[in-house]
Amino acid sequence: MNKPSRRPLHSLAALSAIAACLALPPGASAMTPAEATTAVQSLLGTAQYKAMAAYLDQDHDRIVEQNIALQQVPAPSFEEGAKAQLFAKFMQEAGLDTRIDEAGNVLALWKGTEGKGAVHVVGAHLDTVFGRDVDLRIKREGTRLIAPGILDDSRGLAALLGIVRAMKHAGVQTHDDLLFVATVGEEGLGDLRGVKQLFLRSEYKDRIRSAVMVDTGSPDQVIAQAAGSKRYEVHYKGPGGHSYRAFGIVSPMYALGAAMGEIGRIRTPKGTTYSIGLIGGGTSINSIPDDAWMQVDMRSASQPDLAALEAEFLQIIAAPVAAENQARSTQSGSISMQYKLVGDRPAGSTPSDQRIVQIALAASGSQGWPARVASASTDANLPMSLKIPAVTVASGVGSLNHSTKEYLDIEKGQSVRALQVTLISILDAGRMVVAP
Repeated sequence: MNKPSRRPLHSLAALSAIAACLALPPGASAMTPAEATTAVQSLLGTAQYKAMAAYLDQDHDRIVEQNIALQQVPAPSFEEGAKAQLFAKFMQEAGLDTRIDEAGNVLALWKGTEGKGAVHVVGAHLDTVFGRDVDLRIKREGTRLIAPGILDDSRGLAALLGIVRAMKHAGVQTHDDLLFVATVGEEGLGDLRGVKQLFLRSEYKDRIRSAVMVDTGSPDQVIAQAAGSKRYEVHYKGPGGHSYRAFGIVSPMYALGAAMGEIGRIRTPKGTTYSIGLIGGGTSINSIPDDAWMQVDMRSASQPDLAALEAEFLQIIAAPVAAENQARSTQSGSISMQYKLVGDRPAGSTPSDQRIVQIALAASGSQGWPARVASASTDANLPMSLKIPAVTVASGVGSLNHSTKEYLDIEKGQSVRALQVTLISILDAGRMVVAP
């Protein structure tokens, strides 16, 4: 793919136009695609931006090295501590003071020129979906690095480090504060605990005005629609017994199977999904279980549709209790059901005409990827649910997230262009001070 052209700036009038664009209320103000394209092209023509882009190119090998170093540290949700310490070390070396908060997030503040005013979050997450027993060794195929967690989200973390170094190198100043954050608990049952701490309980919570999250390998997509989720763990319990001598008594496994069958027949509107991801129970093949369980994930970008699915699900899981108690003997005990909500990710969206979305789309376009608005479940769910303008953007190219064949393509040309997609969104959020 050809590199996009960059229009040079030669006049004070042009510089004034950039300053005017960057001085607009960040994130929440409406913007047309044409205005966003003009703002991004103007930014690309500044001396500071050219210096940052050149530095990212020169620094590419170090970005890849730190990407690998971070990926090599096991970090299942709730066990991110070692990776947090390494990221904090790297960020300190990049030039920002860092600390780790009570949730385990790593925080590094880039101070703006306007004092303690608006704060814009720039985040990537520390945790992965892989347990400590998963082999993290990297396989190389051409320019691809293949390994669990190499993309999601070690690339996002490495990108933040490279961008901070590039901004420092170019002597960049921003009007507003930028809070670089490595979050915990983005994956699975982590339930967004890192961003919940940041946006709901931290000292910054009343100052945060926007959020740019870095967590995808698709620069042709800007995540501005948050798919909310409800996650339940359901247990059916009974007396249990020997498979031969106690034959005929009620079985939690039959109740679980009946519930699973009915869940599989739920019809949902487009964009609303469900999955039974884990099941378990029993102690041996020749025992009637005393416990059978499942974990269920339900998602939708529409909060009403998600609520309707949740209500139908709760009705379904209750019905097999009475059915199983009627079908078999309860002489030794009856079937009961227990459930608990183990994950609650709010839905939300940032309207596509908002500045933060249009700038991200234009940023992708400027680097050769005509982007579109997409939906996913990321750390951006939380700010979107609070009506704080937020997007999730790419800083690399890759795919097969959450599989052992996950990969990141480190071909230098596209890799550096993908980093610039993130850089542009960050500079616009913080309102870069344009040098005369």
